[in-house]
Order: sequence, then C-alpha cells, then structure tokens
Amino acid sequence: MTTQLEYIDLQVNGYAGVDFNQDDMTEEDFRRACVRLREDGVAGILATIITDELPRMEARLRRVAELHGRDPLVREMVLGVHLEGPFLSDVPGYSGAHPSRSIHPACVEEMKRLLDAAGGLTRLATLAPERDAGLKVVRHLADRGVLVAAGHCDPSIDQLNAAIDAGLSVFTHLGNGCPPMLHRHDNIIQRVLSLRDRLTICFIADGVHVPFPALENYLRLVGFERSIVVTDAISAAGCGAGRYAVGSQTVRIGEDLVARSADGSHFVGSTVTMPRMTALLREKVGLSDDEIRRILSDNPRRLLEK
Repeated sequence: MTTQLEYIDLQVNGYAGVDFNQDDMTEEDFRRACVRLREDGVAGILATIITDELPRMEARLRRVAELHGRDPLVREMVLGVHLEGPFLSDVPGYSGAHPSRSIHPACVEEMKRLLDAAGGLTRLATLAPERDAGLKVVRHLADRGVLVAAGHCDPSIDQLNAAIDAGLSVFTHLGNGCPPMLHRHDNIIQRVLSLRDRLTICFIADGVHVPFPALENYLRLVGFERSIVVTDAISAAGCGAGRYAVGSQTVRIGEDLVARSADGSHFVGSTVTMPRMTALLREKVGLSDDEIRRILSDNPRRLLEK
C-alpha cells in the first residue's frame, strides 16, 4: 500500500537534510528534498515557513517562490506554503519551538507583506485567534482564499467560535503547541474537540507528539472525515542522529530520533516520514488501509481543493 498511496503533507519544515527555513537554501537543496519526498510516496506538500523576524521570513518565502517558479519538480511537489507564525501565543508552552523574540500580535499589514513575499503560494496560515484583535487577519486571509488554522494558541471557546465564524477552519497539530501540564477539563484540547463539527483537525501521528492511545481516542472522536495527519517534518526527517538546522535554531537528534529543544522542554518538529507513520497507524492504532488513506491523502487533498 505504501508505494501506491500518494501522501499529501500539509506541514513540512524540511526533509532529507534540507531545511526550508535556511537563509541560503539552494535549488539543488530544494530539489534533493523533493526527490526524497517523492521516493517516499509523497505527491505534494506545503512547505512550512516558521516564526522569525519578519524580513527573514519574507526572504525565505521569496526564495521558496523563486525556486518553485524555476524548477519543474519543485513546482510539482510543493503545492504551496504553510505560514506558521509569527502571530502565535507568546506564553511558554504554547509558543513551542517558535522563538519568543519574534512572536507578536497579528497585524494585517505584516500579513500582507508575508503574502506578497510568497508570491501567491500561501495556502494555509496558522495563528493564535486570541492574538488577532477583531479577527482582522483571519478575515483578510479567508477573503483571499487562504485556509486559516489555529495553533500554538489558547483561545477561549467564545474566541474559537468567533474565529470560525470569521473564516478559520483548521486546527494545527492538536495535542501539541501547548504546555505539558494543562487544566484537566478546561483546556485547548477539550475546546477544540468540542468544536470538531466545525473544524478540520490535524495530528502528528508518530507516537511521540501524541501517545497512541490518546491519538486513537482523538481520531475516533473527531472522525475520519475531519481528521488529517501531518509529519511536521524538519530537516532531520529521513536521516539519522546528528545536528540539524531548523531556521535560526540548531537541534541535536539523539538515537531515539526525537527532535527536542536543548533543554528538553518541547519538541522541535519531527523526524518521521509518511511511510513510517503509515506503519505506526496500522500497527499501533489499528487503522485500516482505507482509514489511513483518508487521513494521509484524501482529506488533505480535498482541503486544498476548497
């Protein structure tokens, strides 16, 4: 099944030793990552650009757009850009691996700059609804056909509902981008699950970001029509232990192949590949081939076609 399934991955920060957030990414780099992705059965990705100082994000987006226009393989594999930040929660835990110095409230003018730099490639943007006064950025994105996701955030249920009314439709990697210790009932995970009929909810299915029993519970509750699995892959994906770049950060990957911050307080993306997640979903969660195909291929493809 793995060789036949054409995965669609909505969150790829890098792959096969190539960091999409590096300032000096070459055409050869980008193409090499795309070749490896295709070899691993991936039909298309959203290249994810994460939080940094605005000019650096703009430069990276322009580089992705330039290479996308130049190389046929890159154009085939990269279906667009996923902007993850910089309009996220600055509360420790919720901010995750995003550098706190560069996180700030949402701003329409700054979002316009990022969209312009991406040259029309932006398909998905993740932000914190509670950081978007008047939900102006949510509306700006939705009006332009960009999918809007909540993530790295802690909005109230009322704030989430209001954001959905304004055009937000996705939640980024539920169970992550939040502190390890939460209120047992009133927390962002429970709020999002309560709105599962109004959101498409994404998960990282490596067994590390969300333990398999919890992941099974989430998938069964949300249902296979509204669930999507992403890798959140960084440059270490498909590689072994060592030191890897993630934007302005350097991450050391140990023998367990888990990408953690230097102090161990949070994950920094993942090293997992789509074929590996397929095997884990089958073996550890007990999903059928049809269920796996829906959440790794059919659902993300359909979402991008909206």
